[in-house]
Amino acid sequence: MSIMSGTSSQQSHQQPPQRAYPSVIIVGAGLGGLMLGALLEQINIPYHIFERAAEVRPLGSAMTLGPNLMPIFEQLGLVEEIRKFSLPCLGLDVYNESMKHLGTIDLKSHKALAGHEHLLFARPLLYELMRKQVPASKITMGKKVLRTEEKEDRVVIHCSDNTTYEADILIGADGAYSGVRQSLYKQMDAQGILPKVDLENFSIGYVTMVGVANPQDPEKFPQLKDSVSHFTSVMGEGSKNWTIVNVPNNQICWAMSVQLGDSKLKGQQFRNSEWGPEANESMIKEFQDFPTPWGGKMGDIIEATPKHLISKVFLEEKVFKTWYHGRIALLGDAAHKMLPSAGQGAVNAMQDAIVMANCLYNMSNCSVASIRAAFEDYYSQRYHRANEQFERSKSLGKVMLGQTWSDRVVRHAIFNYTPDWVVQRGFAKSFEYRPQAAWLPLAENKGTGKVLPQECKRWEINDKEKQVEQAQQQARQQVQQV
Repeated sequence: MSIMSGTSSQQSHQQPPQRAYPSVIIVGAGLGGLMLGALLEQINIPYHIFERAAEVRPLGSAMTLGPNLMPIFEQLGLVEEIRKFSLPCLGLDVYNESMKHLGTIDLKSHKALAGHEHLLFARPLLYELMRKQVPASKITMGKKVLRTEEKEDRVVIHCSDNTTYEADILIGADGAYSGVRQSLYKQMDAQGILPKVDLENFSIGYVTMVGVANPQDPEKFPQLKDSVSHFTSVMGEGSKNWTIVNVPNNQICWAMSVQLGDSKLKGQQFRNSEWGPEANESMIKEFQDFPTPWGGKMGDIIEATPKHLISKVFLEEKVFKTWYHGRIALLGDAAHKMLPSAGQGAVNAMQDAIVMANCLYNMSNCSVASIRAAFEDYYSQRYHRANEQFERSKSLGKVMLGQTWSDRVVRHAIFNYTPDWVVQRGFAKSFEYRPQAAWLPLAENKGTGKVLPQECKRWEINDKEKQVEQAQQQARQQVQQV
């Protein structure tokens, strides 16, 4: 199958001069792959998404969106849809196994600073919304990529069912154990051009089980009556941690984690890292009698969760050095796998997709040189950003998940000795980066904090957008004067 090249003629968006655009294969229908597909759909760049899973299952637990991504959803007109299944989260509360409150990471001030509150929801609902942005005819399920190759100015994927597909560009958005990345790295290593660090294993520190319980009784869990989301994490004895979060419809998202020491790491099988259901009754039994700060036990919440929607995953981390070569590029977990403690995994995957779409949109033609320039631009914009969030996720992981002696020391220092302004300064710095689509008017900055200029080339900025940019500049000057 060939994904044919085409020209963009859609008049409802700001457009550069008409030109031939490359055809794109996207491997992986996760949030990163879907975001890229949704953006390419707007500008008529021909694409097709191939997903290895045979069917979509609503897996995952709680997820949050904040200032870094809300602007792109404003551009796409999806903010109100997201609000329908979300609740604002004002803080992250941490308790010990005796239900003593250890501390809170405050999020209340972020709306005034960044113009957006943190919206918390069940991850499957965002996935469902993003699926609707991509025509069903452009997603093919049950296609596991075994290898890739470049030939005759095209890139080809070979799937496990003996089918092949080709296009001008291949984007690997197929997760931490990306088949696209493995095939690309194998070829590069054989040529002696792959950095050795890219052959090193992931750093794996936790095994976790997650799910979303069916609607619960608000009389049993009074937190469900509130108009905000309560993010509550418990540091249990030994290496165990459990978290519960309320979302709309009286549902509770939950997660249970075990920190793995060196002895446990040696006995684990790490190659199964999918967000798929796995029977693991022994882990459930370990946690089912643990209390929650809301009353009741973890077993009550787990029992209310459909068994086929419970996922077991390993929490791994690694930033790869090589994100592209030839006609192939990587995004999301295929390029950088982060701990979920800072909620940056899916966020960075979608930011990758935004920048990649912008780089493809600004290509001058379909030549190899133009493809290379687009990928170099993508990498230069995203690598250092992803690496910063990787380190941030690692640090917050010590606070929200860590159970080692040093992790406990860090957590105690954060909650008891670190001034709140120091913590908030880190958040403010993170909020500055907000990539947006190059062909749509910029979303207005509703906060008092700084917003970094867009790094992509923008076309035909209209009068309204100029007014927005001027207002943002005036607001920043007023803040600086204060």
